[in-house]
Amino acid sequence: MDEYRDDDVAVAQAAQNESYDLPEDAMPTAPAEGQSVTSGSGRRRGGLWRDIGETIIPAIIIALLIHVFLAQATRVYGQSMEPNLHTDMRLVVEKVSYRLHSPERGDIVVLRVRPDDELLIKRVVGLPGDEVAIHDGRVYINGEPLDESYLNQETRGNLAPRVVPPLHVFVMGDNRRASNDSRSFGPVHIDNILGKAWFSYWPPEAVGSLE
Repeated sequence: MDEYRDDDVAVAQAAQNESYDLPEDAMPTAPAEGQSVTSGSGRRRGGLWRDIGETIIPAIIIALLIHVFLAQATRVYGQSMEPNLHTDMRLVVEKVSYRLHSPERGDIVVLRVRPDDELLIKRVVGLPGDEVAIHDGRVYINGEPLDESYLNQETRGNLAPRVVPPLHVFVMGDNRRASNDSRSFGPVHIDNILGKAWFSYWPPEAVGSLE
């Protein structure tokens, strides 16, 4: 039989019989007729949308600004820049440099021949005012052979001397035997250059800056 004390029972009974008065403002009230009732989740839902507005939307805007004004990723297709760039390599194209200065000889650039054309990736060979010629397997700039240590083959064919117009550059692919470049479509206006390809991030063995 369970043991108990009489005074414990008395205290328990007193607690059951005692009533407590709540303040009037703490008493629940029924909603008035026509008043809407909420489950209490509205504040949480509003907070979620506020969080989205404060974090995700600014992040998207920043990403778009970076893409338009600073840099973007691109992927290499084709053989025109071999042996230095290969199909499926992923590159970062930065867009800031050419807002500050003109392209330089040797730069690898992403461009369009005309505004609506597909993107191409080529190397800048001739600058505005340069006389470009090709003969005897070499490119000549202003009558002097161009040092192209990035090539592993001669430049086939001949090109009669031509002067690069102002605000234009003469571009060529590193794979001179399989490149559609300024030898066929002529110098490219610098406004049609998207940016400078300066870093490779894929595949892992090709990670590094571009030269």
